[in-house]
Amino acid sequence: MATFQFELVTPDKVLFSGQVDQVDVPGVDGDFGVLAGHAPLVALIKPGVLVIHEGGKKHRIVVLGGFAEVNPQGLSILADLASPAEDFDRAVIASQIAETEQKVKEMEQGSLLDRALERLDHFKQLDTHLNSTGMH
Repeated sequence: MATFQFELVTPDKVLFSGQVDQVDVPGVDGDFGVLAGHAPLVALIKPGVLVIHEGGKKHRIVVLGGFAEVNPQGLSILADLASPAEDFDRAVIASQIAETEQKVKEMEQGSLLDRALERLDHFKQLDTHLNSTGMH
């Protein structure tokens, strides 16, 4: 299987950089997989679990948003927050859900409220996923 360069960067650090076989990305417009030779694209990332396939191993990374860019050099992801699933602090999700719920209560009707509700839904889906898969 052909490999490609993948980098996962947060504001604090480079979490992953290397050759990979595939990366499964939780996109806002739908989850997608990237293989070598993928068409160029830029996509927003929703809170979810990113899966890196590297030489027969799978690395699961919890991401809380950001964006992905596929170009001829490979895939780059700039994540708001990312952590290996086994190290992820579940209190972060609970905090994000509580903060977003409070913001939603104070917002007026409109597109900003719609986006906040969508983000809240993504956080709740991720929380459910982490609870149901034992990734905590």
